[in-house]
Amino acid sequence: MRTYLDCIPCFFNQALRAGRMVTRDEKKLKSLLDEVGTILRDIPVENTPPETGMLIYDKVSKITGEYDPYKKVKEKNISQALDLYPSLKNEIKNSDDRLLTAIRLAIAGNVIDFGVNKKFDIEEEINVVLKKDFSIFDYDKFKHHLGKTDEILYIGDNAGESVFDRILIEEIKKPVTYVVREIPVINDVTREDAIQAGVDKVARILSSGTRAPGTVLETCNAEFMQLYRKSKFIISKGQGNYEGLSEEKGPVFFLLKAKCWVIANDIGVSEGDIVLKGINI
Repeated sequence: MRTYLDCIPCFFNQALRAGRMVTRDEKKLKSLLDEVGTILRDIPVENTPPETGMLIYDKVSKITGEYDPYKKVKEKNISQALDLYPSLKNEIKNSDDRLLTAIRLAIAGNVIDFGVNKKFDIEEEINVVLKKDFSIFDYDKFKHHLGKTDEILYIGDNAGESVFDRILIEEIKKPVTYVVREIPVINDVTREDAIQAGVDKVARILSSGTRAPGTVLETCNAEFMQLYRKSKFIISKGQGNYEGLSEEKGPVFFLLKAKCWVIANDIGVSEGDIVLKGINI
């Protein structure tokens, strides 16, 4: 997905929010916004938002001196999600379609996103998503291709969300490689976060190698790219991964909530809609 003009003020807001996580020094924050402005001035709109985000969060780290500004927030999100884990498993146990309920819960977890949302109520989100109609619902295709594949490549998004991903992986009941970010960026899931969430108990964890808040294939490592190119079933979680992969040729199922109107418009849905969309299937 290309960068829209409406993404530009969002980039500034994200940078300022991340900067304020670690410093109240107005001079540092002003310097950060100045640097972001310089970056955005020279970035072509043909770039995907995660490509730009990678440059912006590099600046956040360099100017503030903080490598992982969302570390404590991520730990809290994961802990809160793990507290919900028993009740979520019970929700699946009592459902008529276990796999579909697990997909819905995985999408509900996608609301834990500090790139877009500063405030959220995950329990309320769960209740809404369990009842909400999908705007795009390629569930039959999902089940059909899942039945034909022996291994799944699952690209994670946010740290707290990884607990919900774990629940879906447990319902898939096939070998899964769970993909994380190489280094901390916003509150995206890293290897350390995935282990805290217990994903290592149900899947192999692999870093994509990218520093971007999304999957930018040109910045990924050789091990991930080899697996990506040969994968016949890829699950991509969240908006950042959609932004990076929406025009790629891999057989991908996107699971997400459209949390901003720009992405909603690009997908062809309304803001707030939930999506299970397959491409190149």
